[in-house]
Parts: sequence; structure tokens; C-alpha cells
Amino acid sequence: MTFDEAFVIHGLKLIEGENGKFIAMPSRKMPDGEFKDIVHPISPELRKEITDCIIQKYEEVLKEDTAAEVE
Repeated sequence: MTFDEAFVIHGLKLIEGENGKFIAMPSRKMPDGEFKDIVHPISPELRKEITDCIIQKYEEVLKEDTAAEVE
């Protein structure tokens, strides 16, 4: 994900969970086996904005791919 053509976050994952889609932030496995996010939004509002943006783009690409298969 790129912010204002100035900052990029690689390694975001879109996951289909039991309660719908969510975004997993890039993480690192710690020596104790636990995973810790490398980057993450501070506020719930920003997390929602990022999640909504990624899901919207994913669904747009999915529609384009489906339309291309039909042609």
C-alpha cells in the first residue's frame, strides 16, 4: 500500500476470516514463537480506512478479472 506517493508498506495480507475480510499487517516471528506487527495503524479509524481501501481495490480487481474471463 502506498501513501501519498511517499511511503510504502509491503507485506499486507487480505484474509477471509470467520467474521469477514480483514487486513493483517506485516509481522515478524519473535524468538518465543509469537508474531508481532512491524507496522500498524495507531487509531481504529485509520485501520478501518486502510481496510476499506484495500478491500475495495481487491473487489475491483476481482470484478475486472471475472469480466476478462467472460470475454
